[in-house]
Amino acid sequence: MQQWVVAIAVILFFVKLSAYYLTQSVAVLTDALESTVNVIAGFIGLYSLYVAAKPRDEDHPYGHGKAEFLSAAVEGALVIMAGLIIIYEAVMDFIHPHVIQKLDKGIYLVALTAIINYIVGAISIYKGKKNGSMALQASGKHLQSDTYSTLGIILGLVVIWYTKLTVLDAIVSLIFAGIIIYTGYHILRSSIAGIMDEADMQLLRRIVAYLNTHRRTNWIDLHNFRVIKYGGLLHIDCHLTLPWYLNLVEAHAEIDALTALIRKEFGEAIEFFVHTDACMDFSCPICTKEDCSVRKHAFESRVEWTLQNVIANKKHERTTATTTDHQLQLAFPGKQ
Repeated sequence: MQQWVVAIAVILFFVKLSAYYLTQSVAVLTDALESTVNVIAGFIGLYSLYVAAKPRDEDHPYGHGKAEFLSAAVEGALVIMAGLIIIYEAVMDFIHPHVIQKLDKGIYLVALTAIINYIVGAISIYKGKKNGSMALQASGKHLQSDTYSTLGIILGLVVIWYTKLTVLDAIVSLIFAGIIIYTGYHILRSSIAGIMDEADMQLLRRIVAYLNTHRRTNWIDLHNFRVIKYGGLLHIDCHLTLPWYLNLVEAHAEIDALTALIRKEFGEAIEFFVHTDACMDFSCPICTKEDCSVRKHAFESRVEWTLQNVIANKKHERTTATTTDHQLQLAFPGKQ
């Protein structure tokens, strides 16, 4: 998919460049400059996907998936840079105005690129989400933001065409330079979050809710749950409390059941590190196992697994089964 994104970006860049030479409009130049970023970012994204697809080795035991985050970071930085260049060109146009010409032909050419960009961007985002590819999603979002800015530029060109107010050319450029910079910031922010292993709270909530609904009787408690993204690969590690008397084969079967359950719902591109803990006396009041021959305390109530208590680094007890919002804030600053 990324090869098509690069090829189309190159073609659309030359189309927009032709529209700029026809019109001499700074607003059209704005669009062409952003397409330049599309071309550069496309090649970077293509290379990052090649690197990310490499198998793990001794130097990279978790694989090369984070290359996609680096690619998205570069793309975000380039988008911001393009926005700053556009601001410069718009200011220079205020000082030294250009004569705008052949706006009708320029509008047709730019409109064509907007339609193509949106379609390719939508496909890229869909493929990126399906395959867990940060690079494809970043490319798709960039292409769609390019579409929205192009539509705004077309509207501005139409107004200029009818009103003959050429000063609007630079004003339109400044407005969409701000939009482009804002888009670049979000791409950069997402990529840095991936590089820094920032917790994906939405994904964590989905996984925990699914496990809570489908938990087995022997799964007494789940805690210290973590999810790390390596490009399209998820790495999950957690502690699973099981009845202390299970042998190794039985405990391993429970782990297999846990991993199979997660893979069934969230895909095969997941690796696991599951640490098993033996249940303690204080686990009895929350243990739902009815045929337990070594139970020392009567069952009192089941602890529902939530994000708050599953991320906690301690075994669940009836009186301390939940983690407060304050503790969640300490574990993940800035997250709710």
